[in-house]
Amino acid sequence: MGSIPAWLYRHTVQIEPWEGEGPVGPEYGDAVTVACFVDDRLQKILDNEGAEVVARTVIYMPLDTVCPPGSRVTFNGRAAQVLAALRRDGGGLPVPDHLEVALQ
Repeated sequence: MGSIPAWLYRHTVQIEPWEGEGPVGPEYGDAVTVACFVDDRLQKILDNEGAEVVARTVIYMPLDTVCPPGSRVTFNGRAAQVLAALRRDGGGLPVPDHLEVALQ
């Protein structure tokens, strides 16, 4: 099936990819604008360290998007931290490939 069809990406977000901890706190890369689908909902998830947390927003975007956990994502003027980023790669199966990102 390939990727999620582009016409389903109805929203845009700004992503500042997390690059690590600096001397005064987190450091982020340059902001990029990405077309995506935003689903505002409360959902229990496991973060990348295995702790159960509540995500306030889940975003679906192209699989090649760079958005590691810790990144800062801004949508509708609200900035949030990425709790988990899950690659949904069907490996050639007829399912839509995408990156699923859960926000704080």
